[in-house]
Amino acid sequence: MKDILERAKNIKVVIFDVDGVLTDGSLFIGDDGQEYKAFNSRDGHGMKMLQKTGVEIAIITGRTSEVVKHRIKDLGIKIVYQGQHDKTLAFTDLLKTRQLSPAECAYVGDDVVDLPVMSQVGLAIAVQDAHPMVKKHAHWLTPSNGGRGAGRDVCEMIMEANGCLQTELESYLHNNK
Repeated sequence: MKDILERAKNIKVVIFDVDGVLTDGSLFIGDDGQEYKAFNSRDGHGMKMLQKTGVEIAIITGRTSEVVKHRIKDLGIKIVYQGQHDKTLAFTDLLKTRQLSPAECAYVGDDVVDLPVMSQVGLAIAVQDAHPMVKKHAHWLTPSNGGRGAGRDVCEMIMEANGCLQTELESYLHNNK
């Protein structure tokens, strides 16, 4: 775990896949074609806390969804790439536009389509219920499944590595003034 925390100290941007990471991977599609997804509110709050510490959040997802657009707006996420069948193109653009090195990025994935980016970043993370091949190539495995707290696990681990998790959590004890 010490090696993971050392890697996490260098992270400036955490990139999340959506389906299977921020959701449990289920797609609910109504008769009218409308798509619905369930997001974990604790994942979202973890992302907000992490952003307060100066670490940016990015989304790179293969699907394009209005639901995702609404969720990321609510979370204040500004770096978003939807409809990315080749996620490495989005990753390359992110590195260029944010002037980052791959070592300054973490990527959270669950399926084999995430491996091309995961193999380049400084901290590759797989959710607990990821495909076995993705788990094999991850530096760290979240305690929670995708859509069930894995996003919060990632955010808290990075805050812990940077020494700000306890302060951030304790701020809620004193937030009732």
